[in-house]
Amino acid sequence: MDWGEFLREWREAALERGFQIEVLMEQEGDEILACSKGEGPCVYLSSGVHGDEPAGPQALLQLLREGFFQDGYRWLICPALNPAGLRKGVRENPQGVDLNRDYLAQTTAEVRVHREWLEGQATPRLFLSLHEDWESSGIYYYEINRGSEKGPSYEELLEAAASYFPPEPERVIDDHEVTKLGWIYHADEPDIPEGWPEAIYLAKSGCELSLTLETPSSMALEKRVGCHVAMVKRAVERMEL
Repeated sequence: MDWGEFLREWREAALERGFQIEVLMEQEGDEILACSKGEGPCVYLSSGVHGDEPAGPQALLQLLREGFFQDGYRWLICPALNPAGLRKGVRENPQGVDLNRDYLAQTTAEVRVHREWLEGQATPRLFLSLHEDWESSGIYYYEINRGSEKGPSYEELLEAAASYFPPEPERVIDDHEVTKLGWIYHADEPDIPEGWPEAIYLAKSGCELSLTLETPSSMALEKRVGCHVAMVKRAVERMEL
C-alpha cells in the first residue's frame, strides 16, 4: 500500500463529502489527519495506530468512498494515527513507542496532539477502533460499556463478520478470558495501570460504548477490510442513536 497516496485519496474524498480536516502534526513527512462532520450523536472511529495493521485504514477509506458517513451524526474520524509505522509495516512510531499504550503518560507528540484534538470535540457515544491480530485465526472484539443500553449484540456483530471469518476459537486472548467466543467484555480499567490504550482513555472521558474490532492479520487483506466494513456498518446501524 502506498500510504502517501492513501492520505491524498482520504483527504480528497473527505473534502468532497463535507468533512473538515485538521492536520494534527506531521510524522516523518506524513500528515496525521483528524476529520469531523455533521451534527447529532457523536460517533468516533480510528485506525492505523499500529503500523502493522493496514486493514483498518483501508476499511475506513472504503466506507468514506461509499458515502457511509451520512447526516444525522457527529462523525469524528482519525484514519491513520501512525502513518510512519504504516509505511514501515511496524507496530510502533518512529521512536519505537506503542502509541496505543501512551494515552495516560502522553510521552509522544502523536498522542499529545491527538488527545488535545479529542478534548475539543463532543464526547463520543460510540467509539469504534479498528485493529488486527497476527496471532488470531478468527475475529474477536473488546467491548467497554459504561452503561449504554444500545449498540450491537454479540450475535449481531458475529453475524456481520460471518461471511468473512468465524470467531476466534481461543478461550484466552492476550491473557483475557473471553466472555463468549470472539468477545472480551473489558472493564474500563487498563491492563497495565500506566499503559492506557485509546479505548481506556475514551472510557475515562465519558464514552458510553467502545468496540475494538480485531481481524486476523494472517488472512487475505481483502477479507480483513471487508470484515471491518461489515462490522462497522452493523455497529452504527444498531446504535439507533
